[in-house]
Amino acid sequence: MLETAALVIFPSLMAYAASSDLLTMTISNRISLALVAGFMAIALAAGMPLTDIGWHLACGLLVLVITFTLFSFGQIGGGDAKLAAATSIWMGWGQVMEYGLVASLAGAALTLALLQMRRWPLPARLSDLKWLVRLHEPKSGVPYGIALALAGLFLYPHSALWMRIVHG
Repeated sequence: MLETAALVIFPSLMAYAASSDLLTMTISNRISLALVAGFMAIALAAGMPLTDIGWHLACGLLVLVITFTLFSFGQIGGGDAKLAAATSIWMGWGQVMEYGLVASLAGAALTLALLQMRRWPLPARLSDLKWLVRLHEPKSGVPYGIALALAGLFLYPHSALWMRIVHG
């Protein structure tokens, strides 16, 4: 049962965050809160020591401070800041730097793909898709939640929590 919860909760919330950002350019606070609550529930059920849980939470708090600083300078969205912090709780200190690197690389690829796409006119048959029109708009931002989610999903099978659940 624990393995199923661990296999469903984090990946589902990451996929939801990515799709929400793609379609609406927003990431609900509920997603980040659900990630934190899901981590707590699974970590406690997996028997993770409270000190380890505390270190994971401290990792997320530091990422929140960094990302909200970036948000205050208009560099990233608030939803992205909260998603990065909540995801960092799942990653912990052992993977937070790798998470940042993979998210940066995925974000760069996403940004370059969007810039390339925006160079070409949107086909008329796609102009009814409001989310695609917004995404195609040159002044529109980049739904960076996609990159954050991809990085989290890529690294999750190597996370301390996942390893604890699968390998004991």
